[in-house]
Amino acid sequence: MNYKVFSLTTGFLVWLLATLAFRFAGQYFFLTENPIVLAGLYISVIPFLGILVNFIFNKYHLSKLEAIQSAVLTVLPGMILDTFCIEFFAWVFPNLPATDGATFGSWLMWAYATVLFFGLIRKDPNE
Repeated sequence: MNYKVFSLTTGFLVWLLATLAFRFAGQYFFLTENPIVLAGLYISVIPFLGILVNFIFNKYHLSKLEAIQSAVLTVLPGMILDTFCIEFFAWVFPNLPATDGATFGSWLMWAYATVLFFGLIRKDPNE
């Protein structure tokens, strides 16, 4: 499997698992009224996603340009599918208050930006 297919597949699987986690247990950890928990959610995605995408970059010995492509392909499935999750937030996540939709969208943008950032800061292994 080449890095493009692997990146797309990984991005889809991360989206699926995260969506299922929020759908069935989000009310236990996505506590928007608690600023400490919310800050922890924003901070926790940085190392998790950094480790994940750097695993892909290193597994395939990607150059800087390939790492950027991989990062884009990793976030693409989730960004496309999450447009519907946010639009139909109350239906997809009935366990969360509808007022959490904006915060959820903000957190998603942060997570996707994190992945793209790691692609951009990748040092070219050939330099």
